[in-house]
Amino acid sequence: MYITLLALHSFTRWLVLSSLLFAIFFGYRGWLLDKPYQKFDNVVRYTTATIAHIQLVLGVWLYVISPIVSYFLHHFSVAVHERTIRFFGMEHIAMMLIGITIITIGSAKVKRKTTDREKFKTTAIWFTVGLIVILSSVPWSFSPLISRPNFRPLLIIHPIGNLPF
Repeated sequence: MYITLLALHSFTRWLVLSSLLFAIFFGYRGWLLDKPYQKFDNVVRYTTATIAHIQLVLGVWLYVISPIVSYFLHHFSVAVHERTIRFFGMEHIAMMLIGITIITIGSAKVKRKTTDREKFKTTAIWFTVGLIVILSSVPWSFSPLISRPNFRPLLIIHPIGNLPF
């Protein structure tokens, strides 16, 4: 289950990033071009926040069952000095919680704004800050500090034997 959840979490990251970029684009577009805030814009805001929350649930679930996190929690005094272990045991989850909290607050603030321009501006600013926080703590494949694959395979084992298909 751990490998499947890890692959799902890795895949969902791309949905979060693409939906945030989409929402940010429409936020800045509406704000700078003084567009009317329409139902589509609200759906984009809501969908982006929902995808981020789904990723959060997957991430917390993964955190609970992760052998890396288990090692971190049970050997804290040693593990806190190991970069990779500390990243997944403490830094990654903290920054992602902060990023998704920022997105959630921004989404809630949009609902309370009275003008279209304020709604777009709020979306653009809060979602951009959330994206920056999230981007800072994704374990990118090119990162010199913490490197993980950008895409993890979803391993499906054949019920008759160990034949992947």
